[in-house]
Amino acid sequence: MTGWFLAFALAALVFIALLLLGRIPRSAREISAAALVLGLAGYAWQGNPGLAGAPRSAEPVEGQFDEKLAEERRNLGERFGPTGQWLILSDGLGRQGKTKDAANILLSGLRARPDDATLWLGLGNALVAHADGILSPGADFAFRRAMALDADGLAPRYFYGLALARNNQLQAARGMWAPLAESAPTDSRIKAELQANIARIDALLAQDGTAAP
Repeated sequence: MTGWFLAFALAALVFIALLLLGRIPRSAREISAAALVLGLAGYAWQGNPGLAGAPRSAEPVEGQFDEKLAEERRNLGERFGPTGQWLILSDGLGRQGKTKDAANILLSGLRARPDDATLWLGLGNALVAHADGILSPGADFAFRRAMALDADGLAPRYFYGLALARNNQLQAARGMWAPLAESAPTDSRIKAELQANIARIDALLAQDGTAAP
């Protein structure tokens, strides 16, 4: 009822302001009142005054564009050439919050280059972003397709493991990352990062009473 009370009170205040401040002529008063009544009718038709408020947080959500993730993908994947161009277009749309369009751009690229592992990997990341960080079946398929096309590649397993870890599939993420950490060059940045990630996963699994394989 509060919503209706406020709506009628606001309409009344507007009409009084028109009379006292706007000094509308008598001939225009009926038209002004009719316009306000029409506005109330539209509110009654389209509005929902009994609906509870839903405050919104200004904090970014998990699925928004991840600039650090994109840079990591560029470091591990292809920056230039036809594949790089599709990824640049997709990243640009992702930065604007157009996550669906970002994924669709990569689907267009895959129609032209269906066996491109990097595009499949980009699609997996784009679908995760579009789903607010959730590893959807479509994203899972894209990651697995990238791994199948690039059997020895580091990037597909790295990013698939990252998506698994962020979706609390810790054992699966560890199983994906452990062989990468073992095969990565000694003293390399990626080896140190993978080892740190695996250590965090082991600590979380220990807290849950789950032993790492």
